[in-house]
Amino acid sequence: MERSQMHRQLANMRKALFDQGFLDEQFVQLEELQDDANPNFVEEIVTLYYRDSSRSILNIEQALERSPQDFTKLDSYMHQFKGSSSSIGAKKVKHECTQFREYCKEGNGEGCKRTFQQLQKEYSTLKKKLEAYFQLARQIGPIETATRPK
Repeated sequence: MERSQMHRQLANMRKALFDQGFLDEQFVQLEELQDDANPNFVEEIVTLYYRDSSRSILNIEQALERSPQDFTKLDSYMHQFKGSSSSIGAKKVKHECTQFREYCKEGNGEGCKRTFQQLQKEYSTLKKKLEAYFQLARQIGPIETATRPK
């Protein structure tokens, strides 16, 4: 595939992530911090997010299995996870975190479990999409963030 075609494909992949609601403006802000001195900044931040958030997900899973459920602790874990997700612009994941926290306030364990399953699906889907995006970006090489269309 020629370079200009790869650039178009990358731009289309990026646009789809926004159009489909996977990413929000925070991702753009991360891209604006990327420069020649650190051309893989966004990918590194996203990689750290996925590495560190796996521990949060495990904590939430374990807390959901306990009986009785400690909704204060669940809410605290989810608050932390939501903050991490917000920092990379993971819009759908953040939405599910908000819903989960509402169920915690209501003391609704079943709602928490259902929402957590949806959250894991969104989290996993975003991870796959971002991995494909960053893989193509690495093949192309450094890109000027200022010329990236939203």
